[in-house]
Amino acid sequence: MNTRLPYLREKTSKLTASPGVYIMKNREGAVIYIGKAKNLKNRVTSYFRENPDHTPKVAAMVSHVNDYDFIVTDSEYEALVLECSLIKQHKPKYNILLKDDKGYHYIRISDDEYPRITSEKHTKLPGKYLGPYTSSTVAREAVDEANRVFMLPTCRRKFPQDIGKGRPCLNYHIKTCMGVCRGKVSRESYLEAVEQAVDFIRSGSAASVERMEQEMNAAAEALDFEKAAMLRDRIIAVKKAAEKQKMMNSGVESADVIGIAEYYGGVYVSVLMYREDRLYDKAVFEFGSTSEDILSQFMEQFYHGREDIPHIIIIDHIPAEAELIEELLQQQSGRKVRLHVPQKGRQLELLRLAKNNSAEYAALQNSRTGKEVIALEELGKSLGLSKPPRYIEAYDISNLSSESMVAGMVVFEDGRPMKKAYKRFTVKEQELQNDYGSMREVLKRRLTHIVTGEGDEYFTRTPDLILLDGGKGHVNAVAPLLRELGLDIPLFGMVKDNKHRTRAIATGGGEIQINGLKAAFSLVTQIQDEVHRYSVQFMHSKHKKKTYSSELLTVKGIGEKKAAKIMMKYKTRANLLQADPQELAVTAGVSIETAMELWRVLHN
Repeated sequence: MNTRLPYLREKTSKLTASPGVYIMKNREGAVIYIGKAKNLKNRVTSYFRENPDHTPKVAAMVSHVNDYDFIVTDSEYEALVLECSLIKQHKPKYNILLKDDKGYHYIRISDDEYPRITSEKHTKLPGKYLGPYTSSTVAREAVDEANRVFMLPTCRRKFPQDIGKGRPCLNYHIKTCMGVCRGKVSRESYLEAVEQAVDFIRSGSAASVERMEQEMNAAAEALDFEKAAMLRDRIIAVKKAAEKQKMMNSGVESADVIGIAEYYGGVYVSVLMYREDRLYDKAVFEFGSTSEDILSQFMEQFYHGREDIPHIIIIDHIPAEAELIEELLQQQSGRKVRLHVPQKGRQLELLRLAKNNSAEYAALQNSRTGKEVIALEELGKSLGLSKPPRYIEAYDISNLSSESMVAGMVVFEDGRPMKKAYKRFTVKEQELQNDYGSMREVLKRRLTHIVTGEGDEYFTRTPDLILLDGGKGHVNAVAPLLRELGLDIPLFGMVKDNKHRTRAIATGGGEIQINGLKAAFSLVTQIQDEVHRYSVQFMHSKHKKKTYSSELLTVKGIGEKKAAKIMMKYKTRANLLQADPQELAVTAGVSIETAMELWRVLHN
């Protein structure tokens, strides 16, 4: 506990109610957190009150606060701008930090007599530069596409020194290079092609085609048919490139698409930047988990001080600080910028694409697949959980009428079956078939291990989510048990349709439809199928063993104890059939005559 809390509470009691920025410092005087507030007193008080309901991250920050400073502003907007500036200056440990001082990439147009277009990691070499680009892939692909479409040389030859020296390379013969080395391309024509290629990179295919079409028509009117034919070929090449890029076209002239994926202990944010209806750049950021509005915090830092702000920003929800963010964007761009949550169409597809990018990055960092990350996040949000359920237990009851009543428990960790944690239960207290009573009995036996701490590492572990194969009746049968044991574990049912396929998630009072959440629906279906398979398999094996035991008891002189000895020794019927009467007599402790009779019964 922070021993400075009494001092901090006393100081905060005298704080102004004006808007402003507060600056938390540790014992060494280092800035560890910077925040803004519409009302400084109310906001700062929330950190130091008694019995606070802080997230782990906020609690950790508060435990290190030795003192704080504050700066009063005239408005909440001024506080936002100041907060962004101070965060970039101090880089506090507990704030979202966008590391924008490394990882940039550029497109270079060299200042040679015959300029080359290349992708670079720095701007040390002479020439003109486009960028910076956050994504090396986007920069490299843009360069490759431009060089290929406009048939610019990418070989190591130097021009004009190497013109006429040696035969053209393969690129010329496959028509991806104009063949400057042959000496039949004038410098003026080459520079024009470079200019058009740069224009293509900057403004995209549609604008480039429109300008080249104007030039082609002008050349044709001037009877310069050779130039007109060359431009026609370039227009065709650009259109073909655009066809290949169709999947990347945004359907909007200028937009950023922000996708967020949460994965245990981390939040991953992907930004796809579209300009002139094409993917211009992309960036992915990783942060520690936080319960505060991650989207607001991210956007405030990401857009502060940026010049290239799009007309529309596509997001999956309107953030808490939406009005302030829109004001910030409008002040910086000099025009209205809209925050938009799409409900359908191409923009919703782009939002899913951005989210998939975040999920794939999260998966890469955690040795998982993007589908697993999205499935757990979708499932957690649809069930109202505070975080994706990392450790899931599922239960199913299986029986033949009132015989061989059993249950199976399967475990999924991080979206994958964890078979070493599976458990089997024999229902003991229910004399007649009673699914609700059986489910309650099994869960009571399992959950008691969490309370007492007795059992193996899997039985004493508290799951993030419990799923029952059944509807609200099963949930209502087990929910009181959780309260009795003092356990706060999310509990839901998995409902099937009349064709025994997953349909929905059951609560104690209704159902939650998850059909529209493809990844989550697929995961729940997998869990439900697996727990059903596991419990039925156990029921069949138990029933076989019961039948097997009954067969042994038909032999005079073989009782339950001797039958148990035989079953323990041979395990399976196949092994038993290979035993001779002498072995059976020794194993069961019976006479050779009884063993002979047992042998005959088994083989008949």
